[in-house]
Amino acid sequence: MKIIGLTGGIGMGKSTAANAFRRARIPVFDADAEVHRLQARGGRAVKAIGAMFPGSVRDGAVDRTALRGAVLADKAALTRLEHILHPMVEQAEREFVGRARRAGRRAVVLDIPLLLEIGADKRVDQVVVVSAPRAVQIARVRRRRRMSTADIEAVIARQMPDAEKRRRADVVVRTGLSRNHTLRSLHRLIREVRA
Repeated sequence: MKIIGLTGGIGMGKSTAANAFRRARIPVFDADAEVHRLQARGGRAVKAIGAMFPGSVRDGAVDRTALRGAVLADKAALTRLEHILHPMVEQAEREFVGRARRAGRRAVVLDIPLLLEIGADKRVDQVVVVSAPRAVQIARVRRRRRMSTADIEAVIARQMPDAEKRRRADVVVRTGLSRNHTLRSLHRLIREVRA
């Protein structure tokens, strides 16, 4: 079974790419969605996050805005949060890959925003990076999220530079031209994966 690692910075087009794989009936593990599950009411990470970051849990779920405020400008706090979340996400990923193997799938996609930063590229057969010009990236994030430009810039600054991600990729999908251009590139890639 081929394991494809899908990554790219915030606002680069990972969701569009992941959805193209899903429509092609290639299973996708969404690390961000797993983090949301872990932080939701009853999620496995809620208690540990609440203990580590007082005031970050409300009504049995992590208040993501409060948590972001606690870790955004504090690298040590972010590292503590990652030590809570990353092992749980990696366990869910292993279970996902195991289920796909047992089901006889030919390929799966691991949609992991920090794929290269955390060394998860060692667990995949091919690294696919989605990339767009910075102005497009910022405009996309601003449309989707209630974040200030300063917060967007802070998130981008914490991530591996786009140029470095592209350099380390096996495949780069440019998402800044048009949706049709992006989808044509993705369909070409999906045909190669299936071949």
